[in-house]
Amino acid sequence: MQTQFPKVELPQIPERIYRIEDYGAVKGGEVSNTEAIRKAIEAANEAGGGRVVVGAGIWLTGPVELLSHVELHVEQGGLLLFHKHDEEYPLVRSNYEGESRIRATSPIHAMDQTDIAITGKGVIDGNGQLWRMVKSMKLTAKQWEKLTKSGGVVEEGNDGPHWFPSEGSYLGHKVPNVDPEDPDWQAKAMQYFDYHRPVMVNLIRCKRVLIEDITLQNSPAWNLHPIFCEHLTLRNAIIRNPWYAQNGDGLDLESCRFVEIDGTSFDVGDDAICMKAGKNAPARKIPIPTEYVTIRNCVVYHGHGGFVVGSEMSRGVRHILVSNCLFIGTDVGIRFKSALGRGGVVEDITLDGINMVNIENEAIIFTMGYTDAFDKNKAQTDDVPEFKNITIRNTVCRGAGRALRVDGLAQLPIHDITLENVELTAKTGFFCREAENIHFQNVTIVDERDPERRLHYDQATFAGGDASEF
Repeated sequence: MQTQFPKVELPQIPERIYRIEDYGAVKGGEVSNTEAIRKAIEAANEAGGGRVVVGAGIWLTGPVELLSHVELHVEQGGLLLFHKHDEEYPLVRSNYEGESRIRATSPIHAMDQTDIAITGKGVIDGNGQLWRMVKSMKLTAKQWEKLTKSGGVVEEGNDGPHWFPSEGSYLGHKVPNVDPEDPDWQAKAMQYFDYHRPVMVNLIRCKRVLIEDITLQNSPAWNLHPIFCEHLTLRNAIIRNPWYAQNGDGLDLESCRFVEIDGTSFDVGDDAICMKAGKNAPARKIPIPTEYVTIRNCVVYHGHGGFVVGSEMSRGVRHILVSNCLFIGTDVGIRFKSALGRGGVVEDITLDGINMVNIENEAIIFTMGYTDAFDKNKAQTDDVPEFKNITIRNTVCRGAGRALRVDGLAQLPIHDITLENVELTAKTGFFCREAENIHFQNVTIVDERDPERRLHYDQATFAGGDASEF
């Protein structure tokens, strides 16, 4: 039985126009326009809503809070550029990587608002290089030399030298995270202010959200993070981060429902289109899954994964349809990841018409070994995550490290995964461990080094311990 997806509602915003220069904004990139933009948004909100317009030019600003019935519109030729004046980014108790965390205020944020939008052919830039650490292994020698000469702190890491933009960023990476429930959390966290880099666009419990045409780029951490939102539309946007951007995800959709993502391109430093739903037992106390999500006509260039579920998926991810998408040069193409301790169920997910080229590692991976924080051999508990009822059809990959990897848990194997009308060209074939009912229907796996070597399966079912190597 095919899942019925409810219609995603668009925001209702009056056509009134509020230009930020009418509230004192000055273009040119030298004067902060935080107050002018705030006044324009508040005026639109108080009047019942409208479009706040950022025109052509460079407009420097601090954090922007979106209010109900307001559209932030950046016209073509306009650049909304976020400065980093620490006093304008107060530390707040927020949620990041599925846990309650302390973060600096996000450059664009909204909480408990309805009918909001971010639109326009312009660019919104988070100035992320002022916040992020950088690993030397991700840069050329010349790039690394230029970066280290700019200032900051350099320390040797397990994978080579790391550069930090400030002493606070460096020290924050060396100490445990401050507990958000600590009565003295603000004073303790302020010692490492730069460590608490924010996601760029953070939308919490908002309803009827539209993000259209805009370019969102260069975020301090994740680029776009809606959490507990309903009726969200992302279409014809451009989501960009440098490929070396640490935690530079594109979209992290967390515990949201009724979502459409259409015609959007991603070129980022971590996972590109990622479905999340909280982390471990604390998250499962809030039973809000990510569900009823349609993703179509998207392109992913660089990214750790093209379409990704997890690893934070403890509230569940279900009823997802991904179609007609292109992944070019991502580390992994289709990526499902979790670990013992997460709990939660990932189910009823269909990918149809996915085309991939030059995938560095797996074209398709399902893994329960994303972290080693829990003992894989302990008795089955409600901490065991589950992947089931997932279909990948009409999909082609030309060039990958491995065609398919399914790596589950003995306590609850990954099960009921179907590949139908799929052709994968890779250096190695497929591998299944702790898996049940992995079904191939018209699946061909081609040896990348010798295209005449082909493994073809009209109808076949595999389980844990099955593998096929070239």
